[in-house]
Amino acid sequence: MQTLADQAAALFKVQLTPEQIGQFEQYARELAAWNEKMNLTAITDPEGIQVRHFLDSLSVAQSVPLLPGTRVIDVGTGAGFPGLPLLIAFPGIQVTLMEATGKKLTFLEHVVKTLGLQGAQMLHARAEEAGHMPAHRAAYDVAVARAVARLPSLVEYLLPLVKVGGRCIAMKGDTAQAEAADAKRALATLGGRVQRIDKVQLPGVPETHYLVVIEKVTPTPATYPRQPGMPTRKPIR
Repeated sequence: MQTLADQAAALFKVQLTPEQIGQFEQYARELAAWNEKMNLTAITDPEGIQVRHFLDSLSVAQSVPLLPGTRVIDVGTGAGFPGLPLLIAFPGIQVTLMEATGKKLTFLEHVVKTLGLQGAQMLHARAEEAGHMPAHRAAYDVAVARAVARLPSLVEYLLPLVKVGGRCIAMKGDTAQAEAADAKRALATLGGRVQRIDKVQLPGVPETHYLVVIEKVTPTPATYPRQPGMPTRKPIR
């Protein structure tokens, strides 16, 4: 994991201490062990976990400041990406790991306890439900999602959770530009606008990754998000 530390510093200016490197090593071990019992990830080789999961997650730090006290929600976190790597690297932030699959939350609770992490909260919910919960609606500085949905649907999951002035980070592949264009109507309806699209080139990974940075400029209308399944079945066009 020293390679991870070197790459995080060189690419994203993220400095990892020996203790944090040890936490990433333990996380990787737990991920591999639990993946034998449940389907957490298709990427199981050590280098793949290090680059495609951990380093990819840390790329978020190049697009949004993660200062102590920053409230982050990771929507559809799965095995904890990108939320848990960000919490390891920035222990002063508060991270809500939102996941609809209970078994995955059991894994995340185990990892948080094993690594001795502070500042993590688990939320067993769908985004359409969380967006209407008083404790979570317009409560976060940053909402982030990786491999959850196309952007016209995804912004309906993310924007209701973020304060006006906050940011949504959508982690995307080479469809980022096209998805951003498709999401213009949804963004206008939900109170967001694309601020910029940042490029991420991970070492040894041929495809380019992108971070679509969305600023919340006005409150999301109370009728959004719609009922579970609707944002995906009928995106705002």
